[in-house]
Amino acid sequence: MAVTLPPDYLPSEDEPFMNDRQVEFFRRRLLAWREEILRESSETLRNLQEDSLQEPDITDRASAEADWSIHLRTRDRQRKLISKIDAALKRIEDGSYGYCEETSEPISLKRLIARPIATLSIDAQERHERRERSYRDD
Repeated sequence: MAVTLPPDYLPSEDEPFMNDRQVEFFRRRLLAWREEILRESSETLRNLQEDSLQEPDITDRASAEADWSIHLRTRDRQRKLISKIDAALKRIEDGSYGYCEETSEPISLKRLIARPIATLSIDAQERHERRERSYRDD
């Protein structure tokens, strides 16, 4: 059954958490984000293939190599992000999307709207970051 969403729909605390409309909203948002990243990645790859590192001037070549390095690091980050988006889409399919992996409590709608790939509630995320800092400081 297809869920129809008004163009201006935004999930609200006034409706049941992760109802069909909210789930469809986040599914569409994740798919659009994934498509945008893939499109940007394709453009970057096409640009890298068209550009040549055969610059005659050593300074120009160094600059071009630095640009390539930045583009490749960005593509790697995008690849990791697509993996997180795919994981979020799988959570939508299995019904666990929107719930904290640590506490099983709902993740706030504000957090999910800001970061649709979130897997932890704000409290759980803060605890996680405190633990990371304490291990890093040791």
